[in-house]
Amino acid sequence: MGLSRQDRTLVISHGSARDLERAPEPSAGTATPLTPEASEAPAASNETAADLTPIVGANLRRLRVKRGLSLERLARASGVSRAMLGQIELGHSTPTINVVWKIARALDVSFSTLISERSASRTALILRQRAKLLTSQDGSFTSRALFPFDEPRKVEFYELTLAAGSVEEADPHPAGTTENLVVTSGQLLLSVGKDQHQLGVGDAIFFEADVAHAYRNPGAQPARMYLVMSYANRVVGV
Repeated sequence: MGLSRQDRTLVISHGSARDLERAPEPSAGTATPLTPEASEAPAASNETAADLTPIVGANLRRLRVKRGLSLERLARASGVSRAMLGQIELGHSTPTINVVWKIARALDVSFSTLISERSASRTALILRQRAKLLTSQDGSFTSRALFPFDEPRKVEFYELTLAAGSVEEADPHPAGTTENLVVTSGQLLLSVGKDQHQLGVGDAIFFEADVAHAYRNPGAQPARMYLVMSYANRVVGV
């Protein structure tokens, strides 16, 4: 699923990477200021961001330790600084969408694994006001999860919104990942590799998302889309 060369803040989508600034090393007892990768989200999403921060931190530490990786080794594998990884694990920083994608690829897990809470229930009601939401730092792009994060899965379902005149760029996802997207309001110009596709209301597209791709809204109104992302393998590590 897609996401901008601008940093994205967990407050739900994916994302492309930008060089990360060095953050100070965290100490166990003191919360450090948020860096650009962990800047404040819009006020309406603050509660969701606060809910996700400890979940991501706990999952990151559990998966890293399970794989026998030090923070330094994971930093080299993911391209995320050791200091930032430490802040995330301690729950001091809410990572951007781009950072979550980089960590997920390095750990060979799905995106949702890092923001999941396990549940024993087999029926899940996803209430709008309690859905997990990611948004870009400037608020122009949002992604809402429409599925429970309670077990390994090969398919994920999202609602995406993109503000008028905005662009959301995505790095390639793991090999074999596909996206199936339908536009329900507004307009979308989708770039997949070197190809461009214009979509209007009711138009749908299926494409291989293991190449760079970008979502552009050329219209004067917000665009809303529904996205099904499918992984080639059941990649999680819970």
